[in-house]
Amino acid sequence: MINEEKVILMTKLAAFEKREGRKDNNILSYFRSDYIGFQILKAVIAGTISFFAVLVVYVFYNFETLMADIYKMDFMEMGKSIVTIYLIVIVIYAVLCYILYAYRYSKAKRRLKTYYMNLRKLDNLNSR
Repeated sequence: MINEEKVILMTKLAAFEKREGRKDNNILSYFRSDYIGFQILKAVIAGTISFFAVLVVYVFYNFETLMADIYKMDFMEMGKSIVTIYLIVIVIYAVLCYILYAYRYSKAKRRLKTYYMNLRKLDNLNSR
């Protein structure tokens, strides 16, 4: 006789393993602080590369204006403003990434907790 509850539970477990299970196991293979820190480090590196790419595009776009005003420019002040803007952008980006990856970690932890609870339930159904 086929136990319908058991089949439904096994189907849910298999679907979870196929979809989110691998990703959640990869996330939870790290400690929370290690996972979030590593993701923030990757985000800061990507943000730095993106910032300087946008800066280069801006310089090339305004090259004629910059060359016309090159003798009037205060390079120290321009450098300070670029560094200030960079730091503001990176700090905001890092905070947003912290929030996002902390949420993803907690969500993965909740999903795996539910998965293991369902595994225990399936084990109880098998032992009957």
